[in-house]
Amino acid sequence: MDRLQAEVKISELREQIERHNRLYYVEDNPAISDQEYDQLMRELQELENQYPELVTSDSPTQRIGGAPLPFFVKVEHKTPMLSLGNAFNEADLRDFDRRVRQIVGNQGVNYVCELKIDGLAVSLRYENGIFVQGSTRGDGQTGEDITQNLKTIRSIPLRLRQPLSLEARGEAYMSKRSFEKLNKEREEQGEALFANPRNSAAGSLRQLDSRIAAARSLDIFIYGLEELEGASVDSHSEGLKLLESLGLKVNPERRCFDNIDDVVAFISSWTEKRPDLPYEIDGMVIKVDSYAQQQELGFTAKSPRWAIAYKFPAEEAVTVLEGIEVTVGRTGAVTPTALLRPVSLAGTTVKRASLHNEDIIREKGLLLGDHVVVKKAGDIIPEIVAVLPERRTGSETPFSMPTHCPECGSELVRLDEEVALRCINPDCPALIREGMIHFVSRQAMNIDGLGEKVVAQLFQDGILKSVADLYYLHEQRELLLSRERMGEKSVDNMLAAIEASKQNSLERLLFGLGIRLVGAKAARVISEHFGEMDRIMLATEDELIQIDEIGPKMANSIVTYFSMPQVHELIHRLKSAGVNMTYKGVRLEAAVDGDLPFQGKTVVLTGTLASMSRQEAEEKISMLGGKVTGSVSKKTDLVIAGDKAGSKLEKAEKLGVEVMDENGFLALLAEVSP
Repeated sequence: MDRLQAEVKISELREQIERHNRLYYVEDNPAISDQEYDQLMRELQELENQYPELVTSDSPTQRIGGAPLPFFVKVEHKTPMLSLGNAFNEADLRDFDRRVRQIVGNQGVNYVCELKIDGLAVSLRYENGIFVQGSTRGDGQTGEDITQNLKTIRSIPLRLRQPLSLEARGEAYMSKRSFEKLNKEREEQGEALFANPRNSAAGSLRQLDSRIAAARSLDIFIYGLEELEGASVDSHSEGLKLLESLGLKVNPERRCFDNIDDVVAFISSWTEKRPDLPYEIDGMVIKVDSYAQQQELGFTAKSPRWAIAYKFPAEEAVTVLEGIEVTVGRTGAVTPTALLRPVSLAGTTVKRASLHNEDIIREKGLLLGDHVVVKKAGDIIPEIVAVLPERRTGSETPFSMPTHCPECGSELVRLDEEVALRCINPDCPALIREGMIHFVSRQAMNIDGLGEKVVAQLFQDGILKSVADLYYLHEQRELLLSRERMGEKSVDNMLAAIEASKQNSLERLLFGLGIRLVGAKAARVISEHFGEMDRIMLATEDELIQIDEIGPKMANSIVTYFSMPQVHELIHRLKSAGVNMTYKGVRLEAAVDGDLPFQGKTVVLTGTLASMSRQEAEEKISMLGGKVTGSVSKKTDLVIAGDKAGSKLEKAEKLGVEVMDENGFLALLAEVSP
């Protein structure tokens, strides 16, 4: 392929990739599988490597992040990014409506109501359709250039559908699911947890290393059009429609009303529905729709007169800090948890709150016995947001973190200048017990019937001393039956689940071992690369670092783990018990050839599968190119029906959607398994 042919091919590939980015991340309607998408990206990268002079700023390859920046460059906003005035109740909303109508007179007024996303306000500039700069709000007049970090958000098009020059403003955010996943990964790696999705989104976008932002699955909703060349619109609602038509992601949950009564009713409905959203909102934004009326209304020194933000009532409560409990996790990290006098908050009774680490206790100035203000951070995790020192009686006492492990008595240490204290005794009962709980969890070996309480009880009774003992429990069936709340059926089901887990693919076992810094994704990548446990155990740091996504710290952690004699003994016992030690994932040749049974298909699961859990089925469908959704529609390609399939099966038959039973599903899986 000569340079001219490469230039044409590169242009075609970029157009295809951006189209699929838009379908997947903006329209939630993917047209190809992840494997096909990756193949397009690899082809583009290879051509750009061959012809580096053809690389441009709007190429999809520029999303993945580059070398860390030394600092952020300041950006002057051409149009200030002002904050909005607040409304806290219906009276405030009606007062806003009264002020608007006083100025615009007898003209009719339309209001656009939008969800107020709880994230980080950003500005996006496009020149001739190309994304050239992204910045933070900053102080409203001056922000910071975070272009490279914003490029990692796949729902931001690097090239618009038309070559227009404009400035769009939006809210970058982290979904609830991504937030929970990020915190779980941080917990597994012994890192401090983020308090809420907003903080994690803001922190991600202000990383000097854009590769960190790229790994955190951020998203964005565009909420405004500031400047526009090459086209014209007369209202805010028209501006949003234009932005949508250009490929930018605009929140669909918006409505236009011609009276304040309907605005109030709409807000009231979302006050109840907001917990069901996959992202956090902290209120609603109400804007006068007409640009002419916006201009007539003008601005105060701090905010526009034509818009207001309704803030949902704060879910906070005052209670007493009665104690602080210190627990040891499976990585040895020692975590303090606040023990509170029970208080009702956001529809639940809160008795505990996260404190994360010793520094948080010190920063907040907490004393045992303090009256404290508690809220659910992002309506998810209870946390202490303030101390009320004016309520102190003198009986309050300071708290000090222990110097020795509360479980085994070993001296606690700080590794690599970490904030967290750690127990590094490999024989610590807490590390062993928590490691077992992790081993049987859904993402690891997924052993039903072995919940946290059961594992803790069997460990306390001395029946389980290591995870290998799980696979010899069948020899102690009678002893298990003698335990409280362990009937014959539950014991037999548990033993059957343990037996079934022996057939799991290698990545589940590797993740289940709880190697520090090795999450579920890294375990799969490593298992796919080496194929067998013995090869992983013999791998050097240099060999591990050659794998994408495996850095020096993780490589060192893996080599250190497998250098321990007790680990070799553990693996030997697991092998002897018949636990699978090989990777059973999708054959690479099937992925490369595009010969995947669910490639590009939208799949719905209904009913109960006898051979696997729903989560396992979803994982397998995703690995084989499919997208799993929860409801049947005309866009559904396939319904997999297990036992007691109900209305979804009926709807599929009515629409003429293909239906597959469990046996057919298993047969397809067998075709692509080694």
